[in-house]
Amino acid sequence: MKAMLLESPGRPLRVVEVETPQPAAGQVLLRVKACGVCRTDLHVVDGELPRPKLPLIPGHEVVGVVEALGAGVTDVALGDRLGVPWLGWTCGECPYCRRGQENLCDRARFTGYGLDGGYAEYLAADRRCCFPIPAGLSDEHAAPLLCAGLIGYRSFAMTGDAQKLGFYGFGAAAHILIQVATAQRREVFAFTRPADAEAQDFARKLGAIWAGDSDQVTPDELDAAIIFAPVGGLVPTALRAVRKGGLVVCAGIHMSDIPSFPYEILWGERIVRSVANLTRRDGIEFMELLKTTPVRTEIETYPLEQANQALSDLREGRVHGAAVLVNE
Repeated sequence: MKAMLLESPGRPLRVVEVETPQPAAGQVLLRVKACGVCRTDLHVVDGELPRPKLPLIPGHEVVGVVEALGAGVTDVALGDRLGVPWLGWTCGECPYCRRGQENLCDRARFTGYGLDGGYAEYLAADRRCCFPIPAGLSDEHAAPLLCAGLIGYRSFAMTGDAQKLGFYGFGAAAHILIQVATAQRREVFAFTRPADAEAQDFARKLGAIWAGDSDQVTPDELDAAIIFAPVGGLVPTALRAVRKGGLVVCAGIHMSDIPSFPYEILWGERIVRSVANLTRRDGIEFMELLKTTPVRTEIETYPLEQANQALSDLREGRVHGAAVLVNE
């Protein structure tokens, strides 16, 4: 099969021909139809996440069709359409797994990081970590939902019943979650890179009641803020924007160092917390939500062989919405 291979972090991916994987017990073999290009892929390719499997096929927002079943897989059929997220395997035995916190499993393995991912024509994946894709979503529009959507949903759920929400960084995840938030009649304030008028207009078009630069002050205090951008300096900025008792959620797997800040902006029972990966329950809940809440992803598509260009466009902020690799 054709695949895009990372041989050394910091270097471009290489187009290669490799053996098509065979599904082991408990796995399914998927013919990859589309794979989203996530900011976490950038962190892996650029060497910001340590110790990836090398050589590695990146990609963890995968939509594919079942081509073969491994031993013991009986709950899906050939031709079914499944999505594969970042969480690729967990032990099922540790205290975290037994408590339903499998996202914190110390032995967890992640698609496109410790396991080969979807920048390829085929992918073997653990059936336990695959989710049926709701009908009505095309392959390429469904792909970003597998990470930007899923981990964004986990971040969003952590804000509870917050009515005034700040989204710092308006990319793939934020443009999905604003549609969920506005459907629930919440108010979204969108913060973007300085003077990014295009992103701010995009946010308003999707329902933001206010959009501006990340260092601007909103007309109202926020109940909660979600930081999608991997910028540690936004943590004290967001703390200053939320009310007493408010919450700041750091949604990325990687973030630059958080600068020191005065205790007074944390005082008043404000909370800072992180999101780590996702659980299978998140996937099931989010896919059910999509059946009743219309969400449309804004995408830019690239052929598989142009994965390096897609990564470059994402790195330079040239993608509004989500980039998706497609197999013809």
